[in-house]
Amino acid sequence: MTAEMEQLRARIADELEASRSRTAMLADAVDDDDLTRQHSTLMSPLVWDLAHVGNQEELWLVRDVGGLTPIREDIDHLYDAFQHPRRDRPQLPLLDPGEARAYVRTVRDKVLDLLDRVPLQGRALVADGFAFGMIVQHEQQHDETMLATHQLRTGAPVLDAAPPPPRRVPVGGEVLVPAGPFTMGTSTEPWALDNERPAHQVDVPAYFIDAAPVTNAQYARFIAAGGYDDPRWWSEAGWRHRMEAALTAPMHWRRDGDGWAYRRFGRVAPVIPDEPVVHVCFHEARAYAAWAGKRLPSEAEWEKAARHDPPTGRSRRYPWGDEDPAAHHANLGQRHLAPAPVGAYPAGRSPLGVHQLIGDVWEWTSSDFGPYPGFAAFPYREYSEVFFGASYKVLRGGSFGTDTAACRGTFRNWDHPIRRQIFSGFRCARDPRPGEAD
Repeated sequence: MTAEMEQLRARIADELEASRSRTAMLADAVDDDDLTRQHSTLMSPLVWDLAHVGNQEELWLVRDVGGLTPIREDIDHLYDAFQHPRRDRPQLPLLDPGEARAYVRTVRDKVLDLLDRVPLQGRALVADGFAFGMIVQHEQQHDETMLATHQLRTGAPVLDAAPPPPRRVPVGGEVLVPAGPFTMGTSTEPWALDNERPAHQVDVPAYFIDAAPVTNAQYARFIAAGGYDDPRWWSEAGWRHRMEAALTAPMHWRRDGDGWAYRRFGRVAPVIPDEPVVHVCFHEARAYAAWAGKRLPSEAEWEKAARHDPPTGRSRRYPWGDEDPAAHHANLGQRHLAPAPVGAYPAGRSPLGVHQLIGDVWEWTSSDFGPYPGFAAFPYREYSEVFFGASYKVLRGGSFGTDTAACRGTFRNWDHPIRRQIFSGFRCARDPRPGEAD
């Protein structure tokens, strides 16, 4: 075995351990009653997510990559996300907490044995460890979903983390992104998923983009100006949803005297003015942008701001360069349980001076979720292709609950435009006025 292959296997083992440790922490933070309870019809019971990550690991690694005898073929239908909507999952004969924990341990033991001997080359599914990386990302994505479920549960706080770093530099205003082509997507990132591929050139007209995500203070001004009461700022679908859902402020906000408070993982505290606003849906983000005389950036505009390096013309992996995210670059990995104030990560800014494009909050874009030119579904249609269309809007950049393994400059998230239980925020963009881009 070459040193390079040994390093790859060690990296995979480390990533598998990190994802499982996080899953266990999120599951073990509550008692068995909370683990099996549905805290919101928007989410699965936590015990479903726990067993589901093990079932996907068994399907792809134990059975497909390893060709081994199934461990629990009888439960496949229970943990098939396409067969059972989240609201219906509590009624299924799910594994109980003890059974779920034993099951995921058994699966993981077989996977680690498999990792020691399976070739990580040749077959596309295993080349560069792709199948293992796919499973790591899948588990980390469910960990973020479990974290969102924790945000929705009632009762005493059970999660804790250090506060995010303070603002280190003042950040505000807009940044001009000059017109021209850039390389969007990737054909070289080994664990990139099918919807991120292939790399392709996109010619983007000049535009301005906010140097930072929209903050709580900015969003509160929109509320105070009657933004939720004025249909001028809302699309037809957005206004209809605003009325039907009785939206008046971001999810988890409540009045606190003349200001606002926020319930976060069981604790209530005043809203922090310079934090990025979080838990807003696409329709709210779009309405704010219209009120501010701006719009949401397209997905291509977001990625160009995050990856394009004007001096070289190349696209970076991340705004700061090609190195993997570190703690000083971005608020990722559940190190903190909140977005950091704008200006907290100057080392993570893009070459053009756009801040906090990675981490803190997922950012809504104006784009529908669709395939890139030359898209090919891999390794199965249900990962991306079945979601393509106008029913889903793209979000970019990751949140404080997104792990580094599931976040990069090309990573694409998507959700229904009404969703706001996710850790979603936004920043604005606009077209240049005459003479501004000269």
